[in-house]
Parts: sequence; C-alpha cells; structure tokens
Amino acid sequence: MVALYTHLDMLGHAPGAGHPEHPGRLKAVLGALADAGLDGETMAAGEAEVADLERIHPAAYVTRILEAGPREGLAYLDADTALSPGSVRAARLAAGATLDAVRSVARGERTRAFCAVRPPGHHAEPNRAMGFCLFSNLAVAARAAQEAGLKRVAVIDFDVHHGNGTQAAFEADDSLFFGSIHQSPLYPGTGEASETGVGNVVNAPVPPHTDPRIWRSAFEGRLMAGLDLFRPDLVLISAGFDAHRRDPLAHQSLEAEDFAWATRAVLDVARHHAQGRVVSSLEGGYDLEGLGRSAVAHVQALAEE
Repeated sequence: MVALYTHLDMLGHAPGAGHPEHPGRLKAVLGALADAGLDGETMAAGEAEVADLERIHPAAYVTRILEAGPREGLAYLDADTALSPGSVRAARLAAGATLDAVRSVARGERTRAFCAVRPPGHHAEPNRAMGFCLFSNLAVAARAAQEAGLKRVAVIDFDVHHGNGTQAAFEADDSLFFGSIHQSPLYPGTGEASETGVGNVVNAPVPPHTDPRIWRSAFEGRLMAGLDLFRPDLVLISAGFDAHRRDPLAHQSLEAEDFAWATRAVLDVARHHAQGRVVSSLEGGYDLEGLGRSAVAHVQALAEE
C-alpha cells in the first residue's frame, strides 16, 4: 500500500472563478483514488515549519508569502498566482505533506508515498512565486531528506511544464539531481537541453503533439539514464498529469498508462540505487477526468513491487 498524504484544508485555496488550479482538482484526485481502493493508508499532513521552508526560500520571501494572504477576496502575486484567505495554510500543508512523507521514508516506516496536494510547487523559485506555485514543495522536501540522512536526492518531473523552480533550487548543488521532460515551447519558457546545472540537471524538451512512443524514448534515454548515473538515495516525483491528451493547458498526447509506464521506469532505478524509496507529489493536471485516471494509474504503479 502506498501511503497517501493530504489534507482537506488544501481545498481552502480558492484562486478565483475560472482559475485552472481550483479546489475541484484535489477532489477529483482523492475521489478517484478512493474509488480505486487506493486510500487505505491516508495520513493527514501537517503544516511545514518556517525553518523547513527557509532551507530553500530566503527568510524575507517566506515572511512575505505568509503575510500575503488576504482576510477576504483575492491577493494577486502575478497574473496567474492568486491568494485567497485559505491559501497560506494550504501552501504550508502542501509543503508539509512532502516533508512528512520523506521523513517517514527516511525513518524506514514506509518505502513509497503519494502526496495529493495543492497548490503545486515546481514553478516556485527561491525568491519568486509563479505559475500557481507558492513554495517549492519537493525542493523543500529534498533538503529535509538530506538532513535525515538520504544524502543524494533526485527529482524527476513529468509535468508538461518545465519545473523551473526546482531547477533553480538544485542547479548549483551536485548532491541533488533534477530531470524534467516537458513541452517546448510552453510556459515558463525554460528547460532547454543546454541547461545542465553543474552536470546535475537533465532537460528533455519535446514539441507539441509528440508521439507517446517518442516521449517514452526521451524519458528513458535522457531522464532515466541521467538518474541512473546519479545513483540517488531517494527519488522524488513531480507528478503533473497535464501532458494527458485531454488537458486544456498543453498539447501532448499521453494517456494514463503512459504515466504508469514512467512511474515504473523511475521505480526500476530506485530499486537499484535507493532501496525502492520514492515519494511523489501532485503538480499540474487540469482536465478532471484525465487527472483522476492518471493519478490512479500512477499510484497503482507506485504500489508495485
């Protein structure tokens, strides 16, 4: 059984009518997992502590976000990223879920976990909220994992958008690895193959409407090859499902089984180097049917031995 870390208070993040990153996304994921019988070990996430957030984000940035939540209405950080009265708690819970999961894995209590969270995190740079993201959830979790003794931590990101925030947090530190496959051109306009950090970043941009067979080849030949060479102690997955063919914010052609295949590919490397330790966290995915089906396929694959 894969442990599921979540909290219903993340539904309190309500960035406005018509916003793609709405509370119904989390409801769709949790409902689909429950219908598939994959919610048997559900853990209530706690809020990330300020000290945890400050492992990635400067103190002034953390303070600014924590104080930015409005008492009523919406406060906009940029054209895409808005805060409602429940947003700051939701963001602390989203980061807290990943922290709780990696610490549990580091203690040997479990091997796999999925964090059903919102707001997502992979666009949040150390000094900048953007792209619906406030805190860099998995980057924060990676630092906590290192503190707990898992020294070499990797993030594999198959969201259709490049995880610029995770890359910015990792690119100067060779104890961390970031691999991303994403549509290009597309928001946020980063993630060229030439962006390699200190040899610890692998980007695999693919054009719109890429054949799933070509997508799989790039995922395996670039991301998994790089991950294997890195020899991680723990693998984290930025699990965005917006490369699904139904998604309205991008132009890819994947189905739920493609995400299951990618998950198994990550597990193969994790079994070889990391004793099978994998923690996944929800990022994008904006068609509710495609999102629910993909999350189920992903968690079912995570549960395989």
